[in-house]
Amino acid sequence: MGAIRDRDQSACHRCGETSHTVRERGRFGLMASYCERCWNTFANEMTEADGATAAPRPDLDPDDVTWIEPPVCPECGSLVRICPTNYDRWVSLAMVELPAKDVPEAFRWRLTGLPDRSPIPTDIVAVRVRGIDPLNRRITASERIMA
Repeated sequence: MGAIRDRDQSACHRCGETSHTVRERGRFGLMASYCERCWNTFANEMTEADGATAAPRPDLDPDDVTWIEPPVCPECGSLVRICPTNYDRWVSLAMVELPAKDVPEAFRWRLTGLPDRSPIPTDIVAVRVRGIDPLNRRITASERIMA
């Protein structure tokens, strides 16, 4: 995948760079390799589009026994759960499950376990649930020709 110049070295699928920073990114195999710069650009674009702007969960010291307040929504004050996204950013989600019809389309996420050898999920990942919005989608040149 992405091997070039008779070597087993991957090239970034966005800029074509070949370096030690090019690798598959994200929490799931995306079937694409990116360099560090292109991955951060891509992940930040996804973050802005999805609204996944939460700060990461704090790394807790196992010897620290002080009480930790659960995070709350800055807009409504309800309890939230901070979850990692599949593109290494974080999103705040409500603690209460709701039917999809009660959640506006722009705020729908699905929690899924990371693929692992263990039948017990070790961590969960928030994956954005959405289709292509026909009003905001760019039309390619080949689609214009066919229309």
